[in-house]
Amino acid sequence: MTATGNRLKMLRIAALVTALSYAAAARADDPAFNAAAGITAVTGAQVYQHICQGCHMPDAQGAVGAGHYPKLAGDPALVSWEYVALTILNGRNGMPAFGQPVSQATEFGAVRLSDSRIADVVNYLRNHFGNRWKGNVTAAQVASLPHPP
Repeated sequence: MTATGNRLKMLRIAALVTALSYAAAARADDPAFNAAAGITAVTGAQVYQHICQGCHMPDAQGAVGAGHYPKLAGDPALVSWEYVALTILNGRNGMPAFGQPVSQATEFGAVRLSDSRIADVVNYLRNHFGNRWKGNVTAAQVASLPHPP
């Protein structure tokens, strides 16, 4: 294929992506498009598996490479549920904030966790990977902490 042919192909793909973006944006406020019907309950383990383990690793041993991702297994800092929840809410040392208000979580790919999901993952972290900290955190307790503006 010629350079002109490649450019035309790329322009067609860009036009298609743009059209699909506009179509999705047009439906973004449609309740049927955003309905939570059919979404099952999410556990703290699932939140960890889908979000956290990409950096902290499946066994929570952390990693060093393109960045430094602390280990969470056997971590004495997890004795404080507030420390863990505030880190998830507000981010820390390059880790993104997951507690942004819905109106602020507009960046493409930004993930926002509800206070309930944050409580779930805090409880999961504090009771797995060799961590055995007492007491469960509730969504109301997480809601009482400072959230990102």
